This record gives sequence, C-alpha cells and structure tokens, in this order.
Amino acid sequence: MLLAIDVGNSQTVCGVFKKGDLLCYWRLKTDREKTADELAARFLPLFAMQNIQFSDISGVIIASVVPTQQQAWQEFSHKYTNCSPLLVNGQSLETGIKITTDNPAEVGADRIVNAVAAFEKYGKSIIVVDFGTAITFDCISAKGEYLGGAIMPGMSISLDALASRTAKLPRIDISVPPQRAIGANTVDAIKSGLLFGYGAMVDGLVKKLSAEFTDNPRVIATGGMSELIAAYTESIQVVDPLLTLTGLYILHEKNS
Repeated sequence: MLLAIDVGNSQTVCGVFKKGDLLCYWRLKTDREKTADELAARFLPLFAMQNIQFSDISGVIIASVVPTQQQAWQEFSHKYTNCSPLLVNGQSLETGIKITTDNPAEVGADRIVNAVAAFEKYGKSIIVVDFGTAITFDCISAKGEYLGGAIMPGMSISLDALASRTAKLPRIDISVPPQRAIGANTVDAIKSGLLFGYGAMVDGLVKKLSAEFTDNPRVIATGGMSELIAAYTESIQVVDPLLTLTGLYILHEKNS
C-alpha cells in the first residue's frame, strides 16, 4: 500500500492507495509543531478503523509546503513504516511535465502535483484552480509545459481578516450559502461578498489567463472548498477534490 501525504498550510490530506485504488483518505488540520511520534499517535486509530497496519505501508510520498512538517513526516515514515519517503520537489523527480517558469525550484510541491495529475488525467491545455489557504491557478500547456500561474488569498484568509480588523462584523459559517446576491442582513451580505465575489474573481482571472494560451484550456477545480465555490463560477468545468492525492500516486508510480 502507498501512503500519500499532502501537507498544506491549513490542512493535511492523507490517502492510502492499493493497486491504484484510493482505499481511504483523511483531511486534518495541519499542526506545524507535531512530532513524528505525535503523527503516529494521531493516525494509529484512523488506520485501525480501516483495518490498516503501519506495517502494511510499502511506500510513502510526501508533498509539503510546511518545512517543519515535512521533516516530521519523513521521520514518521522511517520509524513507523520502515519506508524511505519520496519527496516532491520538481528538481529530482520524473514528473512527465516540463517546468518552464523563471525559477522552477520555487514552484510549490502542491502545484507540481496538481499539474502532473491534471495533465495525466485530462491530457490537454489546463488551468487548475486549487482552493486552499491561498487560491492558486496553475497553467499547463497541451505539450505538458508548466507555464506558471497566479496566486491570491483564499477565502479563510479573507474571513479572518474581515472579522479581526472590523469592529462589528462577525465570524460566519459559509457552508450555508446565501440565497441571492443582495444580502438582506449582515451575515448574508458577507456570504454574498465572499461567494459571489470570489466566484467572479475566479472567472475574471481564468479569462485573463486563458487569453494567453494558444488554445482553449479546460478549467479544473480542486481543494477543500472547490465544490462550494464552483457553484458560483461560470468558468470551472470539472471539480476534482482529490486531484492532489491522484497526482501523488502518479508521481510515485513514475519514480518507483
């Protein structure tokens, strides 16, 4: 079995694959201070609920944008699964794509993984929109060239800023969407601004990015909030919340 680990700034998503099939996955809060032993204590009951033992894991791949947690997961892999993990960094891995940015080394591991998965699965020019702590737009040509993209603050950042830097505006739960754009109360007005507003921003940026392609790219959304936001856009064509885990599996297969 393969343990695929995607460590983001806010959430860590882990999945277990067996012969190409995703058996189970978990989405947990990223704690930058967790040690390898604490990670083991956290995942032991999760594995047990799926009848998986640490000894069943024969391979580990890690994509991390949090350096302290990359180290902790490496130690976890060696100590508890007896595996030397594969690390995603774009410089030493066979990815199947060509990174053509000014400085390939600075491209985040999650963005590389998303690009690999999208190109492998959908096989044409693509824009991947990943709704995480930051919203990233990754552009891949029909030739498999990673061209670059755009980065903007995610919705959680905006919500936190709005609540912390205004005196009267409350923290809200956006899982219950507004019924219309004109909010008749403060909570619905905030929801409208975030959901309709971010949807419009995504559409506008996708339009700008698409204009710089030589063909018409397919637009794929992924990340924890992708299903929520996609309903407020016109440009997103496919929602694939587990695209990053798929990319980790593909990368492990290419580099085994």
